[in-house]
Amino acid sequence: MRTVFIGAGEISIETAKALIKKGHEVIIIETEKAKIDEFSEKMDCSFLHGDGSLPDILREVNPEQTDFLFCLTDSDQDNIIAGLVGRTLGFKRVVTSIRDKQFEVICKELGLKDLIIPSRTISLYLEDMVGGRKKNVESSTVLKDEARFFTFTAKEEDAVVIKELKLPADARLVCYYREDKFAHADEKTTLRAGDEIVILTHSKYLGELEKRWQPKRPEEKPSDSASKQNR
Repeated sequence: MRTVFIGAGEISIETAKALIKKGHEVIIIETEKAKIDEFSEKMDCSFLHGDGSLPDILREVNPEQTDFLFCLTDSDQDNIIAGLVGRTLGFKRVVTSIRDKQFEVICKELGLKDLIIPSRTISLYLEDMVGGRKKNVESSTVLKDEARFFTFTAKEEDAVVIKELKLPADARLVCYYREDKFAHADEKTTLRAGDEIVILTHSKYLGELEKRWQPKRPEEKPSDSASKQNR
């Protein structure tokens, strides 16, 4: 798969290294030339020097050929703009990081549904740690080997009994959120439009699930060949 990161921060670099080890193609867009010089000597991937929120820069990495765009700079505003531009240019999936939770509703209204809110993740972890549930909340411990979570929001056509969804083998709908309230799920559970669904699956089925439930992006004219600064 092909993944583009905007921002060469710690999360981007660590995730990129893990993807590279698995043979994925990675491109990192960064405004600071010093960071590019530092990491390009250590990492087997491509770098592009520029502002990842600008359409001309994002077009250089060929949106229609990219599976994921991660907007992970230190600026919420830059990440939101980059996410909107990336969605408009036709990236298959755009993931946006925000630190200030007041942007969450705005992002959802703008159609940026794949959000990362670091403070919320950490606060939930600490809350469960105090409650004596540390071993149950660390995803790196729970999700080993090829296990992955896949989430989507149910539409009208998904408002059926779970067993009628006909999920792939090695994929189970484990829980859902209805009006932000958590609920367990089994094959007899009936879903409703608007439910936020969580599926536990083997990684080999992610592509099939994304094709079925990821919103289609508007088609764009083929962009120019990527002009990347390689190692």
